[in-house]
Amino acid sequence: MSKLRQLLKISYCRYYSAQAKKKLPIISCKRTEFNHYEGQSYSKFEGIKLASQGWLNAKSKNDYFIIYGNANKKEEKEVYKKSFEEIGLCEELKEVMLHLGYSLPTAIQAKSFPSIIQGYNTVMTAETGCGKTMAYLLPVLQHIMEWKSHVPEEFNSPMAVVITPSRELATQIGEVAQKLTENLNINVSTLIGGKTKKKLLDPPVEYCDLLVTTLGAYSKLVTTGIFKVHNVHHIILDEADTLLDDSFIDKLANLMKKFAIQFKVEIKTPPKGCQVTLVSATLPHELPEAVNSFMDPQSLRTVTTSNIHKLLPHVPHKFLRLGKAQKPMELLKLVQTDVNLKRPVMIFSNKTSTCDFVSMFLNENNVECININGQMAVPLKQGQLDLYKNGQVNVLSCTDIASRGLDILRTRHIINYDFPLYTADYIHRCGRTGRLGSDVDCNVTNFIAWPREIQVVQKIEMSVRRNNELPNVNANIRRQIEARIANMASKGL
Repeated sequence: MSKLRQLLKISYCRYYSAQAKKKLPIISCKRTEFNHYEGQSYSKFEGIKLASQGWLNAKSKNDYFIIYGNANKKEEKEVYKKSFEEIGLCEELKEVMLHLGYSLPTAIQAKSFPSIIQGYNTVMTAETGCGKTMAYLLPVLQHIMEWKSHVPEEFNSPMAVVITPSRELATQIGEVAQKLTENLNINVSTLIGGKTKKKLLDPPVEYCDLLVTTLGAYSKLVTTGIFKVHNVHHIILDEADTLLDDSFIDKLANLMKKFAIQFKVEIKTPPKGCQVTLVSATLPHELPEAVNSFMDPQSLRTVTTSNIHKLLPHVPHKFLRLGKAQKPMELLKLVQTDVNLKRPVMIFSNKTSTCDFVSMFLNENNVECININGQMAVPLKQGQLDLYKNGQVNVLSCTDIASRGLDILRTRHIINYDFPLYTADYIHRCGRTGRLGSDVDCNVTNFIAWPREIQVVQKIEMSVRRNNELPNVNANIRRQIEARIANMASKGL
């Protein structure tokens, strides 16, 4: 039996050696015996051998592997050939999209438009950078154009509200909505936190059809009666996985109970009831119980794409095993190359202190770098981000505050100086490059130094070799942290 297994192993190796000459590997490793090819399967007896298997050993330093999702695809074929007219977009918005340079809808736009325009509560889950913002803005704006003449115009009484967890994302979505409505009779307002007390003392008074806002600011101004809810017929929760996390869910549930959310909104003039759309690149398979308090989860229609919860296929991901002392010089080498090639790069760290160190270290070595983190004042943070977005600076050091939703098309390289400890965060960080409309030559580099980072990398590598979704993407972050603290306490750590 052992001889038979040995012969099978030899023939198996010969087969994939021959395939290697024909195809590029999906996983290319420093140690080529760990290369993985499209369609490759593994023996039940041998199991799956990972390139990162021995990375807990200090001798593994400087080992690496690169994941090429579409190594053998000569060109990316469009799945959806439907036109904007075929999916039901009105003539005015179709002209707007053509003027902005969009001749066809993306896959998620074509898939989600019918569900939203017909009044169904919808869960829209798709990979980062594929056009999700316009996927919900287009049907919402079309509804507003139909409703506007039939809904009484009142101050601070929008017909649709987009709610986000961060000010930066709200500002960005507001800018996109302003571009779309520039020549339309639709009033768009953006409301963010930071000056809520001032707004309570001197409340804004304006006609508003579409409001883009953060949860905290909107919740306070609705509670005090400054913003009215009786005309709201559509609520969009952007980055819904964050808003549905334990950190936000109680505040969100209290707000959502104020709206007349229906199983399905009757799309007529004037409309009746309120429709809900949940949007994210990562969403839990099971919604929190608190959702039941403001809507029926059974009413939600799910719209998704084939790349959900997977690595972006068109962006190479390099995983580099380093010692912690090696990281600064390796970073400097990579960033200097990017600067010389004029490639904008974002560097992610897990902590504010590390983010500050990275920026200081690069500047001391004559590389101009700015940084943003959650502890910065809002105007300073926005100003720093604008410097990067406008091309005045090409190197940005940041924490996860910049990982979600921000549409910065110019980013060509993502460096995870600290590897994220949750796969959902990895998806969102990597989604800052290789976005719809950005350059094709984009890549991700990951520094792997600590045991917990190695464990996450091994799970990612295993999922790619098995062609599965990334693991634990749907995990509730706060619960994971609390469970980990409880586990450590039980062990007396």
